[in-house]
Amino acid sequence: MKVLVIRFSSMGDIIYTTPVVRCLKKQLPDAEIHFITKPAFKYIYDNNPYVDKLLLLKPILNETIAEIKSERYDYLIDLHNNLRTAIIKIRTGIRSSTYSKQTIRKWLSLKLRKNLVPPLHLVDRYMKAVQFLGVTNDGQPIDYYIKENHQLASLLPASHQSGYVAFVIGATHFTKRMPNKKISSICGDINLPIVLLGGNDVTANGDEIAAAAGEKVYNSCGKTTLDESVFLVSQAKSVIGFDTGLTHIAEAFKKPIVSIWGGTIPDLLGVQPYMVKESLVSGIDLYCRPCSKFGLEKCPLGHFKCMWDMPEAPITDFVNR
Repeated sequence: MKVLVIRFSSMGDIIYTTPVVRCLKKQLPDAEIHFITKPAFKYIYDNNPYVDKLLLLKPILNETIAEIKSERYDYLIDLHNNLRTAIIKIRTGIRSSTYSKQTIRKWLSLKLRKNLVPPLHLVDRYMKAVQFLGVTNDGQPIDYYIKENHQLASLLPASHQSGYVAFVIGATHFTKRMPNKKISSICGDINLPIVLLGGNDVTANGDEIAAAAGEKVYNSCGKTTLDESVFLVSQAKSVIGFDTGLTHIAEAFKKPIVSIWGGTIPDLLGVQPYMVKESLVSGIDLYCRPCSKFGLEKCPLGHFKCMWDMPEAPITDFVNR
């Protein structure tokens, strides 16, 4: 049996496909499991022992369809469910099973400010697409495999090598990120040294936070590769982060996690910490929240209360306990 699992983007959504792929491979040991994604996200499945072959989406869809046809798959498992995957399924004619996005329910939840989506994690929503093969959820965390052997001594100052809290301050959209002043305040009340993580887009934010919080905070934003950042997360005592890929990747390493939510809510997307024994989901109830499904470039009402008014004590108490 040959099975192709499809998920083109984005980082967090692809991370949550890893339990599905693992369960397929372990519960159908004679099956050949392939996965297809965009080239930008191939690193998520690099070194993954449960994937027999990784395919990459080509610039021309017809070329991707031709490659899929040539592999002669028995089943397609569509965990993306968009126009492109619909075309692939029609054009290849391969028997398929598709993840239900519940688009209407999500839209109504957003417009009515009511949670009309069943409280089911995205992994479990994905798993429904493989039930017809007799595959069930094994109840284990997501998978992520660090690519290289890294050393703390080459990535952090001596002051941070004996134990630290990783704070992921990056996120794609503004309304997912906490203001720098708020982050600095939280860092000031944490007992351990803190390592700030994120890309080049938040390097200046990290500098401002570190300057305000003092030497206990080390800004690694823009200084480390993604693989190095994941390594730093894997070695942290605990992790604080927003709704972004690196925070979700942290769930693979069984670390205590504080997941902070501003203008978006985890229940709508089904991406609260998965199979993490110690976690805190931090967010406040507001009449205007959620303001979007994936985040916005600014607060629509201008006050950004979802972040500014968020209590800090539960976050610092969780990390310091």
